[in-house]
Amino acid sequence: MLDFTHLPYRPCVGIMLLNAKKRVFVGQRIDTHSDAWQMPQGGIDDGEIPHDAALRELGEETGIDAAHVTIVARSPTEHFYDLPSDLVGKMWGGQFRGQRQHWFLMQFHGSDDAISIATPHPEFRAWQWVEPHLIPELIVPFKRDLYAALVNEFAPHFR
Repeated sequence: MLDFTHLPYRPCVGIMLLNAKKRVFVGQRIDTHSDAWQMPQGGIDDGEIPHDAALRELGEETGIDAAHVTIVARSPTEHFYDLPSDLVGKMWGGQFRGQRQHWFLMQFHGSDDAISIATPHPEFRAWQWVEPHLIPELIVPFKRDLYAALVNEFAPHFR
């Protein structure tokens, strides 16, 4: 088994987006045929702060304008995940072993027609609102623990 521990983690943000019914936005990735879903997430550009990256990524992946959301909470610590060894060399040019993510909980104030996954560089082929407790079951196995931790961390805001 190859050892990738010498590789750094890619700096990223993630967004748990809640609608008025306290359901969470998830998208089905366009670059896989699996049934896996995920919350919006993406890299932090050089010189960008996590807050700005989160709003940018939300817009790039969902078409949602920052005017339609309020940041409710931010995870006090970064969350990490490692890629499975068969993906390390294929993702992000083989430069990273996984991601270190700043997570934000955002409240969506718009209507569903403010969402458009048909963005200039689409990442999702479908989207839906789901009950928060279902999120860990929908994600790829290597991110399951991270998503379960996020659901627990942000749970007070779902009630």
